[in-house]
Amino acid sequence: MERKDCFCGNPLIFAVRYTTIKEQHQINESIRDREIRVISATGEQLGIMSAVEALRIAEEENLDLVKISPNAVPPVCKIMNYGKFKFEQQKKEKENRKNQKVVELKEIYLSMTIDVGDLNVKAKKTVEMLGDGNKVKVSIRMRGRQQAHAAMGVDVMRRFFDMLGGKAVIDKEPKTEGRNILMILSPAK
Repeated sequence: MERKDCFCGNPLIFAVRYTTIKEQHQINESIRDREIRVISATGEQLGIMSAVEALRIAEEENLDLVKISPNAVPPVCKIMNYGKFKFEQQKKEKENRKNQKVVELKEIYLSMTIDVGDLNVKAKKTVEMLGDGNKVKVSIRMRGRQQAHAAMGVDVMRRFFDMLGGKAVIDKEPKTEGRNILMILSPAK
């Protein structure tokens, strides 16, 4: 914890701001529990002992004592090389971020009075979006008297899905929600 005093203009008023540094694991002397369960560097259970005794064993092996499960009763500590452990964790996180694929939800707007040619163009664009691994939300906005004939809009959605030629799977069936008819598609596997 770090203390910073700052002058706020008035010579009698000082503001004190405390900043905390987040530490993921307690290591070595910062472990102050009376009893801890200790695991050796090889993964062998050494049993329940005091933190001082566990720290002495870790120092004999030139390793660190790291609290890996603080919520357990008693807390679990492991004897390990903490620098290597942190490096391996960072490496795993970086690899996970690199392999992570962000799926976006793209949207295609149709009309209840859309013609076949326009429907084909929209279907091609949808196939491209699905090919990129994205989900597609297909929507129709009903205007005026079209709201009385929502079934026609659902039929347009069904025809549109049939034009995709099995390259999509329906996640959410076409459904009327207020003035809109919505359907969500995802790429076929």
